Amino acid sequence: MEHRTPWPRRALAATAGLGLTLSLVACAEEGGAGDGEILVGLITKTDTNPFFVKMAEGARAAAEENGVTLQTYAGEYDGDNAGQVAAVENLMSAGADGILITPNDSAAIVPVLDQARAAGIMVIALDTPVDPADAVDATFATDNFLAGELIGRWAAAHFEERGEEPRVAMLDLNPNQIAVDVGRDQGFLQGLGVDLADPAVIGDEEDPRIVGHEVTEGAEEGGRTAMENLLQRDPDLNLVYTINEPAAAGAHEALKAAGVEEDVVIVSVDGGCPGVQNVADGVIGATSMQFPLDMAAQGVEAVAAHAADGTTPEPSEGLDFVDTGVQLVTDAPMEGVESQDSAWGLENCWG
Repeated sequence: MEHRTPWPRRALAATAGLGLTLSLVACAEEGGAGDGEILVGLITKTDTNPFFVKMAEGARAAAEENGVTLQTYAGEYDGDNAGQVAAVENLMSAGADGILITPNDSAAIVPVLDQARAAGIMVIALDTPVDPADAVDATFATDNFLAGELIGRWAAAHFEERGEEPRVAMLDLNPNQIAVDVGRDQGFLQGLGVDLADPAVIGDEEDPRIVGHEVTEGAEEGGRTAMENLLQRDPDLNLVYTINEPAAAGAHEALKAAGVEEDVVIVSVDGGCPGVQNVADGVIGATSMQFPLDMAAQGVEAVAAHAADGTTPEPSEGLDFVDTGVQLVTDAPMEGVESQDSAWGLENCWG
């Protein structure tokens, strides 16, 4: 195992969603809890993003297995804090035993979560940390620093095997230096062998191998535009890091339009089925897979256990959250970097 560095260098996962409002009516098939039953609420950022669809699937399966009643809520865009506040309040009124939430605003959601915990409700963050991290009882998430580090180590070995010096374009999320962005970016650069100046800051490195940083908002169109900009800066770049697989798909389109797609290696993070298919098709060289189903399933199990005996899950060793796992997926395995191939990835992907 490589050197493990604690937060903030080990940032947690976040995934982007779209939309505007949040439904305060739980899915009809999940209903409400009767007397003595355990009620758990799952609040995701959207109900259309495949990441959160898989998360809800995991929560439903775990709820059925543990005899728990589940109510799900979903916003329509990434950033709808008011909707999530309303959902928490609704669950408090319903007498929920536990709330699982992927916060849209890590700091702004804290006051209502404080109210829920004061009312005796167990609160667990999924995928995205709250700020401060101890404003919840536990966090279940991807280790994003490790996810980035794995693709960085793979890229370093790949270019060493080819006897080439990487010239890397960094396609990040947005200008806000949020946890997911910092973790994946800095983990990748550490894996590549870049000296991190301040590991909590994107873009302050002085390594000449870095062509530059552009933002994508985690979207295909953003990835295309960012790639076009960096190609203008250095037409000879040969390695592209992307915050997620939609940005990678956009980057590939820009490279293809420039006629250089065969000369450039793309690496990414996510593990969605379209992204893993792009690994199989040779569009992405390697990606780090997350496991949203496990995040939600473990969250439901934690609430059920807490309701039964008052136990609270302990963070993974060396971290301040419960690590739900990450797996490198590539069809070009490198010695010393553990990986699975795209066939395995397509059997285990989400979306």
